Amino acid sequence: MSGVRLKHQRITEVLAKEIRSGRRPPGEQLPGEHALAQRFGVSRTTVRAALAELSEAGLIATRTGKGSYVLFDGRPLDDRLGWARALATQGIDTRVRTVAVRGVHDEQLADQLGLHSPEFVCVERTRELVADAVVVSYERSFLPPVPGIRELPERGLERESLTDVMGRAGLRPDHGEQRLGGRRIDAREAQLLRRAPGDWFLDTRRTSRAADGSFVEHVVSLLDPDHFRLTVEFG
Repeated sequence: MSGVRLKHQRITEVLAKEIRSGRRPPGEQLPGEHALAQRFGVSRTTVRAALAELSEAGLIATRTGKGSYVLFDGRPLDDRLGWARALATQGIDTRVRTVAVRGVHDEQLADQLGLHSPEFVCVERTRELVADAVVVSYERSFLPPVPGIRELPERGLERESLTDVMGRAGLRPDHGEQRLGGRRIDAREAQLLRRAPGDWFLDTRRTSRAADGSFVEHVVSLLDPDHFRLTVEFG
């Protein structure tokens, strides 16, 4: 067992060095398991262990079979825990501004999500790049009004991470789905995004659920197409 561990650690170190040094540019797809196994003279099981470590370190995003994922400036984002952590993992420094935290009654959304209660807590935020203050996203997170969340409209988020607040409230995403389209932004959205009404933005809808299938979060995001794009893999 120790020999296998040493082998996959060696592969992890070599690939991590190639990624961090820029030899493998952001967004470049690594060779397949078979090619890596041949390169390092190991089994595919050993390669999988190395790829798992690279994924855990945030250096790659692995996907099997068919799937789609979002890129930021060519870098793959694993946004299952939200844009903040996904961007931070890639070393992208952003600043978040909370626009509003309020309770909402939305029967259409509840019906769409298969929920009995139409009551939500909605957290609206914009996200901008620290380097040049360009606003790259406007996000609305719809959360169930469970203890720890239902109080947010009164006390606000302050400087807390929404992900951390959700974790303390027992809202931990396990699986879900994400849909992506595009549309022109309206006057209010344009003001928040510092753009012109009618500008075209990517529109993503991500619904997360806990391991038992219960509702955790529904996020509607407008993403700047100058920085974000969708990649689809097949085969």
